[in-house]
Amino acid sequence: MRVCVVGTGYVGLTTGVSLAFLGHDVTCVDLDQAKVDLLSGGRSPIYEPHMDAMLADSAERLNFTTDYSKAVPDAEVVFIAVQTPSLPDGNPDLTYLRSAAESVGEHIDGEFTVVVNKSTVPIGSSNWVDSILRESFERAHERRSDGEFSVASNPEFLRQGAAIQDTLYPDRVVVGSDNPRSLDVLNRLYRTILNQTFTPPTYLPRPADLGAVPMVSTDLASAELIKYAANAFLALKISFANEIGQLAGRVGADIKQVTRGIGLDTRIGSRFLQSGIGWGGSCFGKDTAALIATAAEYHHEMPIVSAARTVNQLQRRLVVDRLLDELRILKGRRIGLLGLAFKPDTDDLRDAPALDIARMLVERGARIRLHDPVAADRFRREQPALVEYLTDDVEDVFDDSDAVVLVTEWAQYLDLDWGKLASLMRTAVILDGRHTLDRERLTKLGYRYLTPTGR
Repeated sequence: MRVCVVGTGYVGLTTGVSLAFLGHDVTCVDLDQAKVDLLSGGRSPIYEPHMDAMLADSAERLNFTTDYSKAVPDAEVVFIAVQTPSLPDGNPDLTYLRSAAESVGEHIDGEFTVVVNKSTVPIGSSNWVDSILRESFERAHERRSDGEFSVASNPEFLRQGAAIQDTLYPDRVVVGSDNPRSLDVLNRLYRTILNQTFTPPTYLPRPADLGAVPMVSTDLASAELIKYAANAFLALKISFANEIGQLAGRVGADIKQVTRGIGLDTRIGSRFLQSGIGWGGSCFGKDTAALIATAAEYHHEMPIVSAARTVNQLQRRLVVDRLLDELRILKGRRIGLLGLAFKPDTDDLRDAPALDIARMLVERGARIRLHDPVAADRFRREQPALVEYLTDDVEDVFDDSDAVVLVTEWAQYLDLDWGKLASLMRTAVILDGRHTLDRERLTKLGYRYLTPTGR
């Protein structure tokens, strides 16, 4: 099929590259010429496992442009995958979505085009996008639209660091539309994923236990709410584990054993049940805020979701409080942070816990050193106020330090020569913010092992 994808961020680029790999002819539109030039040269502007390989494998069926007129008119499906950042009141900023919808409506020129909201948008946004498309179409064509297009919602459920895997081998595909023809088109577009009949890439084999992928076909509002509800529930699960972790620290329980014990219950499950510093990234914070803001428009409160956000912010402060309890004084102390990206296998710094922790430590007079094996270049561009504390040598984080905090559980950090690094420190204190290090081994090497909750 002929596909257009508007926006080449994490969602748009992953969608475009994956559909091209599956055999569709895809043109991606982005107004950033530098990004288009980079992608046209086969290089990805984001760090995502297997993205470069997929770009190479899909090159014959994948094009990039800044010109809507080269992508929209012949497309059977147009995905809008632009950013929707949070406004101060929690509502998403729909400026980019409006602009994209206006440009798409102006250039639609086919027998029937399905315009898909891939961006995470408030409930009811598909109807709003439909009205923008119609107004733009009528201005450009000087006539009323007559079945040339239909709007659908197709929310994404991608984990950064596993985005391509989640696209090719999803738990489900959710499609919302009030037009049966749109559902038929999207069913055809996703058929090889639903039936798992494509030949998988050698570097990302199909999971052995994966069968047919279910497709959830529903109305527009339900599809939009499914996305928000899914992310809110995952955020709740993480915050619940962290709240239990705080109690575990006070009563002397081992939170890793506690979450393992409850996670083995099939009604609960172990995924997203790890205690630590909490969640970050572009999704959970933004989507929970938008869900609360949407509910407020209907005079409805969401106290559980609000509490999850409160607990998550508390986890970052607990790191600083735990260091203060251990070191007594933070002014003049040298403290290293391992990891800046909000999670491993991505260079995304949006709402990264490390940034808040670094700022709080600086405000309290600590001398900090920061390191990340992948996100350092992006950090230099996006965080100029903290660049002076960045180092490319992981040993600098430990050298003469009073404490080191593991913030992002990169695999590289788990394999460090911890014995050698302990000898570089002024006091061998390690705060394991993700509960991933070997407590017994580090203790034998002479470390004072801490967690944010004290156990």
